Amino acid sequence: MSNFFRNHLVGRKTKYIWNSFISPFFDIKVGVGQGSALSPILSALYLSPVFHSLEKRLKILKIPISMVSFVDDGLFVFQSKSISHSNTNIFCSYNIISFILLKYGLIIEHGKTNVFHFFRSHGTFNPLPLDLTPISGPLLLPKETWRYLGFIFDRKLTFRNHIDFYSNKVISTTKCMKLLRNSTRGINPLQKRRLYRCCTLSIALYRFQLWYYNKAPMYYHLNVLRKMQQRAALWITRAF
Repeated sequence: MSNFFRNHLVGRKTKYIWNSFISPFFDIKVGVGQGSALSPILSALYLSPVFHSLEKRLKILKIPISMVSFVDDGLFVFQSKSISHSNTNIFCSYNIISFILLKYGLIIEHGKTNVFHFFRSHGTFNPLPLDLTPISGPLLLPKETWRYLGFIFDRKLTFRNHIDFYSNKVISTTKCMKLLRNSTRGINPLQKRRLYRCCTLSIALYRFQLWYYNKAPMYYHLNVLRKMQQRAALWITRAF
C-alpha cells in the first residue's frame, strides 16, 4: 500500500492530504518568509521533483521545450518558425506542468501568465492568441513588450523600450535630487557628481551587456543616454 502526503497552501492557511484523508484549513503561525536566505533553498528542494517529472514527460512526448525557473516564476522557451506550432507545444507543456503542480499541492496563478513571441520580420506581425481555456487557463494575447526580471524586451530585440524606461527613470531621479539644494548648506558640484554616479548612473546602465554588443545598432541608445547625461551635467554644474 502506498501512502500519498502533501500540503496545500492558500494565503496564510494550509491543509494536509494523506491518501483519501483531507484535513480542514487552519492558520499558519510559523514559516519562512520570502526574503529569508532559507527560502530559495527550500523552494529548490521542493520544486526539484516537479521539474524532474516535467522533463521526463516532455521527453516521452518529444516536445523540445525548455523551462527556466526563478523560485516561483517559471518560463517556457520554445523555438520554431511557426507560431501555431509554438502555441501547440506551449499548450501541452502548460497542461503538463499544471497537472504536476496540482499533485504537489501548488496552483498556477493564471492571471500572471503571459505569452511573448520574438519575430524579426519587417512585415506585419499579428500572431494568433494562445488559448488555454480548455485547461482552465486564460486566453493569452501576445504582448508588444515584455518585462521580465527587470529587462524590457521587444519582439526584434532592439531594447529601445528598455533604454527609454531606465533613462526616464534616471531623469526623474535627478529632478528629485534638486530638492537637496534646499537643505541647510546644500551640496557642492563634487558631491552632486558623486551622488549621480553612485545612485543614478547604474540605473541607466542596468544590464547594458544585454543590448551593447559588437555590430549592434547603437545610435538610438547612445542618443537617449546622451540627452540624459546632458540633463545631469546641467544640474551638477548649475548651468543653463
